[in-house]
Amino acid sequence: MSWDWSVILKYLPRLLEGTWLTLELVAISGLIGIALAVPLALMRVSRSPWVRAFPFAYIFFFRGTPLLVQIFLIYYGASQFEAVKQSVFWEVLKQPYWCAIIAFSMNTAAYSAELIRGAIQAIPKGEIEAAEALGMSRPLQVRRIVLPRAFGIVLPAYGNELILMLKGSSLASTITLLDLTGMARTIIARTYTPLEIFLAAGVIYLLISGVFIGCFRLLEKRLNRYQHYKHQVPAELTKIDPRLQD
Repeated sequence: MSWDWSVILKYLPRLLEGTWLTLELVAISGLIGIALAVPLALMRVSRSPWVRAFPFAYIFFFRGTPLLVQIFLIYYGASQFEAVKQSVFWEVLKQPYWCAIIAFSMNTAAYSAELIRGAIQAIPKGEIEAAEALGMSRPLQVRRIVLPRAFGIVLPAYGNELILMLKGSSLASTITLLDLTGMARTIIARTYTPLEIFLAAGVIYLLISGVFIGCFRLLEKRLNRYQHYKHQVPAELTKIDPRLQD
């Protein structure tokens, strides 16, 4: 068995070109997904069963079916309807790039909505009661109390979701997109060096995941920095009562 490491250096610019498309898909889908997830999560914690019905069905479908099936339903399924072809949406749905973004966005929105819903329900009730005692309206509570606290709680889990979406983005190659995986497969078809090229692609995915993890840890530390000080008592009070140091 021989290893041809030179092929990695030769085709590294092409792999980086596919990497850029992968990052683009993940970034755009992540932004759209979180924008959809917030209202879905707020609807999920509503007291009205009629309001909870739609997000429950949406989340149940997208969490219960494979991402690959969702991509195929959007990319291949939309073309089966003549009404879709005649509509203004066809200019978007006929392009694999936008079909991949729609599928990734709707999929990650479902998972993110459940994460945010759990974070909202994990907020101590005393904080909500304090906001009500101050006379805050429900929209003001959501904007100033609920969402900031929920994002702080959900951040570690959302970082994992983003990494899962990064790995799931490799399915974009199934609808002709030359993302990192698609570019790797194209290079392998020319060079017949699957081990070297897939190893290089795996290392690139690993480096991207490492950057994501580092960024989310910094963001988590910043959003939850109050937790490092909430048990500290001002020095002036400890002078009055030394027992407060405990």
